[in-house]
Amino acid sequence: MGRVFEKRKHTMFARFAKMAKTFTRIGKEIHMAVKKGGPDPDSNPRLRLVIQNAKAVNMPKTNIDSAIQRAISKDKTDYEEVTYEGYGPHAVAIFIETATDNTTRTVANVRLAFTKCGGALGKSGSLEFIFDRKGIFEIEAANRNLEELELELIDYGMEEIDEADGKIFITVAFTDFGKMQKALEDMHIPVISAEKERFPNTYVELNTEQQAEVVKLIERLEDDDDVQAVYHNMKLD
Repeated sequence: MGRVFEKRKHTMFARFAKMAKTFTRIGKEIHMAVKKGGPDPDSNPRLRLVIQNAKAVNMPKTNIDSAIQRAISKDKTDYEEVTYEGYGPHAVAIFIETATDNTTRTVANVRLAFTKCGGALGKSGSLEFIFDRKGIFEIEAANRNLEELELELIDYGMEEIDEADGKIFITVAFTDFGKMQKALEDMHIPVISAEKERFPNTYVELNTEQQAEVVKLIERLEDDDDVQAVYHNMKLD
C-alpha cells in the first residue's frame, strides 16, 4: 500500500509541476502580448489568442487577470523573446524558444544544459534550414463539413486540414498566421487554441539508449523557467 501511495503521490506532483510550468509559460505570453498591444483583448488579437490558449489548458481566470494586471502595473519586468540553436547527442538538432528578462542568465543555463548532456550550443540561424515554422489552429469539429471548410479557408493560407478526436486542426505557414486568425474570427468560428510551432523537415533515427540521452537534454532544457518550447528532429518510436 505504501509503495502504491508513493507512486500516486509522485504522479500527482509531476502533473502539478507540468501544469505550473504551462501556466508560467502562458503567463509570460500574456505579459508580452499586453506590453505590445494593450490589455484589451477586443483590440489586441495576440492577447485574444493567448487567453484562448490559457482557457484550453484550464488556466484559472484569476491567473489570467493577474498576468494582465502585472503587465500594465508599474512592474518594470519585460520579457525578450530569444531563440537558441544547437546539437544534442548523436547530432540531433535542438531549437529552443525562450522568454527572458535576463539573457545573460538564460544563455548560460542553455549552454550548461548542452555541455552537461553531451551537446553543443550553436550559432543563431544555424538550424533554420532544418525547421519550418507553422501555425496550428484547433477548432471544434462538431457540425462542420471538412470539405466545405477546406474550400472556405484555402484562400487564407491553409496548407493542411485534419480531423481527430472531435477536433479540426488547420495548418498554415507562419507568415499566414494573422490572416487565418482574422478569417476564423470573421467567420465566427471559435478557436480552442492556436500555436506557432516548428516542424523538422529531416529526422535523425536513434536506438532506445541514444534516444534516452537526447531526452535527458530536452527535459533539462524544458525544466528551465526561461524556456517556452523545445523542438528537435529526433524520430521517436
